[in-house]
Amino acid sequence: QVQLLESGGGSVQAGGSLRLSCAASGSTYNTNAMGWYRQAPGKQRELVAVITNGGASDYAGSVKGRFTLSRDKAKHTMYLQMDSLKPEDTAVYYCATGVDYSAYKDSLLLGGVEYSGKGTLVTVSS
Repeated sequence: QVQLLESGGGSVQAGGSLRLSCAASGSTYNTNAMGWYRQAPGKQRELVAVITNGGASDYAGSVKGRFTLSRDKAKHTMYLQMDSLKPEDTAVYYCATGVDYSAYKDSLLLGGVEYSGKGTLVTVSS
């Protein structure tokens, strides 16, 4: 079992920044990909950033160049630095482990996750 706890969400104006954190506890030796996905009201989940166990990261085209995923393995913590935020980034953001995904054109297609947190709300106003 893996427990994930997100933090760092909040309200910000367009152009601003936020840094999300995801603290993992439990059986944190998961060797599969980890990442962040988001879900806006009335929309499907969107995988925005993923990092493999080998450290390779990938981003959805909608956030590429603005979001940066990093992790501190010693602290079992993953981060999502979000810069140049736009109103369309408004969503609940979830961190996840055991991410099953594929890259297709400019998108990351989310197949499923093994564990995810309860999410943190990000609201970007214009």
